[in-house]
Amino acid sequence: MKSIGSYVIVILAICSLAFYSFSTEKISVAKNYNLSEGLALNYHAVNDSVDRNHAKALNTDIESTFSPNLGKTYVGFKEAVGFKESRGNYFTVNTLGYLGKYQFGKETLKIIGIYNPVKFLKNPELQEKAFLANTERNKWILRRDIKNYVGKKINGVVVTESGILAAAHLAGPGNVKKYLRSYGAVGFNDAYGTSVAHYMKKFSGYDTSFVKPNQKAKVKKV
Repeated sequence: MKSIGSYVIVILAICSLAFYSFSTEKISVAKNYNLSEGLALNYHAVNDSVDRNHAKALNTDIESTFSPNLGKTYVGFKEAVGFKESRGNYFTVNTLGYLGKYQFGKETLKIIGIYNPVKFLKNPELQEKAFLANTERNKWILRRDIKNYVGKKINGVVVTESGILAAAHLAGPGNVKKYLRSYGAVGFNDAYGTSVAHYMKKFSGYDTSFVKPNQKAKVKKV
């Protein structure tokens, strides 16, 4: 019996050592594994006066709001525009009747093939497709201006393709053409005081090469 008891004690000791070794290894791996490695994701507060006016129109508390920064990729670009327009809220309607995350007007939606604003407001996937289609269309309309003005400085701001496309989302491509071709003499401000120049600066330097110019860009059915 004494011999059997000794064997049991030895076996228990071996099991305890194995369990401790495994647990220590797991803790070590967990400490060394960086969950954010490789991700260009962080958050920064937005506090400029134009954003405050826009947030007020959307009944948003800007002091508790943060903007996602996904780097200078196309995803970063569209998310930054969406955050500026609505704080990323797919289901909001502003005081002027602009809809969704990217604050589309009903007439613009018709141009890209969307005729049911109620359905549009309830469908985030449709809104994402609408943003891409509208940006493709604007890039086609402004293709010569992108070629002629990118890299030049207007009103102290270096013109970039992403700045042009963001401004076109705000003001329409026609107003952006006037702004560029007048070298900033002919400006545009929306109802909340946001200007073409502001968007040119705020959305400068994103990689929008993903967006292909498309004269007939339409949203396919979701």
